[in-house]
Amino acid sequence: MKRSEHYAVITGASSGIGREFAKRFAKEGYSLILVARREERLKELADQLKEQMDSDAKCLVIPKDLRNMEECRELSERLQKEPVSIFINNAGFGDCGIFTETDLTKDLDMIDLNVKAMHYFTKSMLRKFKDQGGGYLLNVASMAGLTPAGPFMATYYATKSYVVSLTRAIARELQETGSRVYIGCLCPGPVDTEFNENANVEFALKGITPEYCANYAVDMMKKRKTVIIPTALLKAVSSAGRLLPQDLYIATVSKQQKKKLWKD
Repeated sequence: MKRSEHYAVITGASSGIGREFAKRFAKEGYSLILVARREERLKELADQLKEQMDSDAKCLVIPKDLRNMEECRELSERLQKEPVSIFINNAGFGDCGIFTETDLTKDLDMIDLNVKAMHYFTKSMLRKFKDQGGGYLLNVASMAGLTPAGPFMATYYATKSYVVSLTRAIARELQETGSRVYIGCLCPGPVDTEFNENANVEFALKGITPEYCANYAVDMMKKRKTVIIPTALLKAVSSAGRLLPQDLYIATVSKQQKKKLWKD
């Protein structure tokens, strides 16, 4: 089958890294299914991409709020009927502040999106890929997911740790059963996207571009790497962190997190 006969699905496609994933797969000739809450942004992106896509490739827009499990089910049922080869589990958000002072509703929405929706599509799409004999699933996590804990972004770090742990476990299961299905997780540090504003943070480190992040992730996905960390600096930080006592590591993270809080 030609690539245009296969769909690449990207959640959280309306901005940031998700938007760049869509651009990359459009250039590679895939048909696309773009998912996010903001329908107008999705349509705008689809119109731009159609100008570069192969004439026989499709670009479908499916507006969904994946914090809502019923909308997750609706999307999953739709995808079961389509020839999907790639699924990018990108939708998610964060928040910064003292745990007892941050908004509980926002915390629970974060868990619904970063954990429950991610888990739901990981299971439903892997079952589909198993039945069809192959496929690629990439969960977008964070360097936060490789860290023992993140004071002042406690809920966000916890959700991303879940993503990394789940992905690594499933990857091992797939390897041990000889499956052709791929699963991996992308663990970037700061990326210059709307995440900063939505999470009420200013990053201490310079961010990478979402274009670089998405392209690097796809390149490593094709090499079937399980944990994908963009930039040599972040790889070094991750390796060094594993050598520190956990209490010291968490204290160091806490110090850096305080620098992210908006100053009045």
